[in-house]
Amino acid sequence: MTTGQIIVIATIVAYLFGMLMIGVIFNRQGAADTSDGFYIGGRGLGPLVTAMSAEASDMSSYLLMGLPGLAYLAGVAEVGWTAIGLAIGTYLNFLFVARILRRYSERVGAFTIPDFYTRRYGDRENTLSLVAALIIIVFFVPYTASGFKAVGTLFNSLFGVEYHLAMIIGAVIIVAYTTMGGFLAVSTTDLVQSIFMTIALIIIVFFGIDKAGGLDMVVQNAKALPGYLNITQGYDVTTNSASSFGLLSICSTLAWGLGYFGMPHILLRFMAIRDERELVLSRRIASVWVVISMGIAVFIGIIGYSVSVAGHIPMLNTSSAESETVIIQMAHLMSEHGVILALAAGIILAGILAATMSTADSQLLAAASSVSEDLMQGFGRIKLSQQAKMIAARATVIGIAVVAIVLAWNPNSSVFRVVSFAWAGFGATFGPTMLLALFWRRSNRQGALAGLISGGIMIFVWKFGIARLGGIFSIYELLPAFLIALAADIIVSLATKEPSAVIVKTFDEVHKK
Repeated sequence: MTTGQIIVIATIVAYLFGMLMIGVIFNRQGAADTSDGFYIGGRGLGPLVTAMSAEASDMSSYLLMGLPGLAYLAGVAEVGWTAIGLAIGTYLNFLFVARILRRYSERVGAFTIPDFYTRRYGDRENTLSLVAALIIIVFFVPYTASGFKAVGTLFNSLFGVEYHLAMIIGAVIIVAYTTMGGFLAVSTTDLVQSIFMTIALIIIVFFGIDKAGGLDMVVQNAKALPGYLNITQGYDVTTNSASSFGLLSICSTLAWGLGYFGMPHILLRFMAIRDERELVLSRRIASVWVVISMGIAVFIGIIGYSVSVAGHIPMLNTSSAESETVIIQMAHLMSEHGVILALAAGIILAGILAATMSTADSQLLAAASSVSEDLMQGFGRIKLSQQAKMIAARATVIGIAVVAIVLAWNPNSSVFRVVSFAWAGFGATFGPTMLLALFWRRSNRQGALAGLISGGIMIFVWKFGIARLGGIFSIYELLPAFLIALAADIIVSLATKEPSAVIVKTFDEVHKK
């Protein structure tokens, strides 16, 4: 083992140890001894932690693997419009949803998203809680699996560590600090992880430009590929020609931004902030960070291609799973150029771990709350003591992690594609339902249920059925499923009985503040 590899490993180990210590600290402080503390930190998050934990938990491994990999392989068209859609979605989510959800959830006493739907609509049968919890489990498990896959790929590509062993070790660490410290530990580690992600992005840009032969060479190599730098074309590696990215494709890709309105792990941050007035600062921090970080991530993919052309790393253009290792390959190259750069490489690789862990921990927590709070106690009406609640929550985290490991067993799966499907699932189910729950007083329980179910069904129907017809039907499944769920919620609400006077009164009180 070389000196560079030893330094890289030591840096990563130190980082992982720090994450575990955060969990230990919050566990000793009793931050996860109650349901309210375990799931939303007692509504005590500050504006900086709210902003950065929301974005770090959102960005996941596709920030440092998925986005650069797609840019490397196909140029700026698809990945560029995706980034623009996500940036717009981030800003609008903080601007419109955050404040009202914080106020509404506290008013009705909810601290999970399924529980919010149940209390918002006075659902005594807890049907909404059941459906919403099942949606979280269905889509969060593969989302978490993509994170575990990224961990396994990282260590396998760098050090030759067996993929499955590396994935399991990473999962164990994530589960450990999540179960020990709960929401506050997860949010604090997310803040630290966002810092590592930022540093990693900056370091790799300057190193990559240098190894590619300068910025002019990066631009020259990118221009040599037909459509690579054209935002309305993109590059088709299979034919070595420009592809087409027209208006329908642009609208479809921008639809990524709609997903923000339905992401449970992001919405929970809004519910947890200590003062809704601090969301203004949170919005500014989050919006600036997400624009800069995604822009750099796309640029890294372009730089990485030039580094491959220069012969410093292999060509990674046979599959999306291969191209997603571009940052890992560049970090490995960096580790061979002295102690300082080896340390920097360790920070970069810790950043990749951070991107993965910051999402996986939040997803595990949200999924655990759905099982222990919404399914067992809400729908199942199982009465549990406070201690039993915590045992159930932690056991659920472990159980979901095991299932995610099984789903991530294939090392050739694409991080970007898995995240894309899960993102669409939440966006099309929780997105329309959340917007109407917060802003339409006529929305009722039947409409919300119709929106959740129709959105969830249409994601699968469109992805695995209609989209295969090609042509105009090959758009991102989030867009048609979102519109159908929105229409179903509105139509069914209008066709059924109006919400009770108590529910309407609560809605009006929330909006009068």
